Amino acid sequence: MSTYEPTLESLSQYTVPEWYKDAKFGIYTHWGPYAVPAFGNEWYPRNMYLRDNPAFQHHRKVWGDQSTFGYKDFIPMFTAAKWDPQQWADLFLRAGAKFAGPVVEHHDGFPMYDCEYTTFNCVRMGPKRDITAEQKAAFEAVGMKFVATSHRAQNHRHFHFEGGFDNMDPQYKDLYWKPGGDQRNNTDPEFLEDWLGRTKEVIDKYEPDVLWFDFGWHRKEFLPYRLELVSYYYNRAEEWGREVVMNYKDHVFDGAAVYNIERGKLAGIREGFWQTDTSISTKSWGFVENESFKSATVVIHDLIDIVSKNGNMLLNVGPRPDGTIPPEAEGLLLAIGEWLGVNGEAIYGTRPWEKFGEGPTLVKSGHHSERDNKPFTYEDFRFTRKANALYAIAMGWPGRKTKICSLASGCGIKPEQIQAVTMLGKKDALPWSQDHEGLHVTLPALKPCDHAYTIKIALG
Repeated sequence: MSTYEPTLESLSQYTVPEWYKDAKFGIYTHWGPYAVPAFGNEWYPRNMYLRDNPAFQHHRKVWGDQSTFGYKDFIPMFTAAKWDPQQWADLFLRAGAKFAGPVVEHHDGFPMYDCEYTTFNCVRMGPKRDITAEQKAAFEAVGMKFVATSHRAQNHRHFHFEGGFDNMDPQYKDLYWKPGGDQRNNTDPEFLEDWLGRTKEVIDKYEPDVLWFDFGWHRKEFLPYRLELVSYYYNRAEEWGREVVMNYKDHVFDGAAVYNIERGKLAGIREGFWQTDTSISTKSWGFVENESFKSATVVIHDLIDIVSKNGNMLLNVGPRPDGTIPPEAEGLLLAIGEWLGVNGEAIYGTRPWEKFGEGPTLVKSGHHSERDNKPFTYEDFRFTRKANALYAIAMGWPGRKTKICSLASGCGIKPEQIQAVTMLGKKDALPWSQDHEGLHVTLPALKPCDHAYTIKIALG
């Protein structure tokens, strides 16, 4: 008998597994034929058909007219010729990720898995390899959980159709869907059944520990289908004997799954566990030429801020069409891993303290708000806790002395409770005192790392 029925009331029995709350950091990839043109962003498949978009004229100039060279013609060029999933697994593990996986299908309609619903997939075309299966095997072999993310729900609205374009040809419907799809207000039943079938197929074939959905399925016509899908996933997980996670972005499953914010964070602690998904790059989620990348400091500070507020970070990387990771992205991932190698104790397995932090720098809430946030300073602290320890993470190097105002006399932590004050990455105990202004700590002469610095307060 199934535990979960396709109702929100039944699905609200779900509880977020502890392994996921402990994990804190995951990595996923936007990788598909859109990496071949490497222009603009991963929405190139749509933009190349929009006359007013720069990608339209770029496409005609570089690749040809949309009547003779359509998006489908990039697929044979998407070969993954240098792809080694074990190299990815080793890199992501060194970066400190605890779960990882692919976008199994983006809005472009090209499944990166062995999909029985279309011949336009990575097993029959392009790489002619089951990208999802190989990633799952490689990531699980090094001890990471497996995440699969689906953007399929937007496919029927993704492409612009116009007379003379290749996507008007019915023989390519399994890639582009039906002409006129981007102009309809409602999703046709055929697409809804196709979406449900494809997503169940991903669940059954790849048994993801985390199933993440982009926008599109929040539309009202998806309601019975998404309820059926989520109950199906949770019930299948019980058959596997595993605790799984489903993410959503559009408040359609509050209390029954994990809320995800795209390229944004929260201003304070959220009672329900949540996640940010963001990218290592700023222009595109997929690979593009002349990309700009975030600094390691920005990503690490975001991770700290998110964890202090009861969340996880899922960080995206856009590989080249040959399957190699851009060197800028690789270097950034290794820098994150190096920092976590020193400070991971204050991140993994922690829970929020009574307040997330202190300092002058405010954080905006909501989707796509990260661009408006200001850099943190040495006066900004973020707090996490674990067992008998409180961690105060300074978002900059304050010099030899610092003051943590939230730990002033009367904060609830008395001097006799403090067994020791140390800095992660350093062995020696740090001199400290507590008064009405805060907890005063004398720091080491030399920094143990870069980016951010963890003061550990051991409590008795």
